[in-house]
Amino acid sequence: MDQCRTLRRGCPAQGEGGKADEARDGRIGATLERIRYKLFVMSGKGGVGKSSVAVNVARALADGGARVGLLDVDLHGPSVARMLGLTGSLEAGREAPLAPKRAGENLLVVSMQSLLEDPDQAVLWRGPMRTTAIRQFLADVDWGELDYLVIDSPPGTGDEHLTVLKTVRDALCLLVTTPQEVSLADVRKTVNFLQYANANILGVVENMSGLACPYCHREIELFKKGGGEALATAYGLEFLGAVPLDPATVVAADLGKPVVSLEGNPPAKQAFVALAAAVAAACQASLEAAATSCP
Repeated sequence: MDQCRTLRRGCPAQGEGGKADEARDGRIGATLERIRYKLFVMSGKGGVGKSSVAVNVARALADGGARVGLLDVDLHGPSVARMLGLTGSLEAGREAPLAPKRAGENLLVVSMQSLLEDPDQAVLWRGPMRTTAIRQFLADVDWGELDYLVIDSPPGTGDEHLTVLKTVRDALCLLVTTPQEVSLADVRKTVNFLQYANANILGVVENMSGLACPYCHREIELFKKGGGEALATAYGLEFLGAVPLDPATVVAADLGKPVVSLEGNPPAKQAFVALAAAVAAACQASLEAAATSCP
């Protein structure tokens, strides 16, 4: 089966790589100029809830009136579309070959899942194809004017991360960890990687920070608490907030909704709304700092 034919058509023919890359660079530059803030959600560890953080922060920012794009560059394990209840394929855009899926008001979404004929189909791509796909998601998608582009990444520090950091030079990296040492150890490696890459780190989020008990409404330190904040302090990074484990997140996932879109006010919803506000404030502060440092 020829998977993701739209992306394959964008690959340069033999002998045309230089010209095709140069043209794509121009389109990427034009796209990024229309996006105010680019958030790159990362963690060296799998299973810490990067996608949950990316989806809920993006949805909360959009609910606050911002124009938000959400790009899932976890090409082998995309989950963003499923978490938002999106189905169907991407269609042609007005100003670019592809138009993002719309997830309610103010939120545009692109995920590899929307390019697969079968959602259970495996993507068997080596590094060069992954790099090409990410660059096409930026060059050949009709994103329009955005306040935020939230980029959800796979675990680790591999091809996808290097491609995003090389392509989106002003990306602000949001590091997600859980409180326990097994997660913190990998996130410390990610901090080292980002420092080596001279990347911009926006701050740290501690996910699964305690358990919000639905019966007694008390907090249980299931995976401990405070590890993410301690890591941020040790590296001189901003601690942007903590999100508890909450059964409401399971309900939300089964419904194909972000927890911030559920009715009521469960603890995880409160935490994600506060996190989105902290992210917005940190982005504004980073912009002001950059403006101050300019000659």
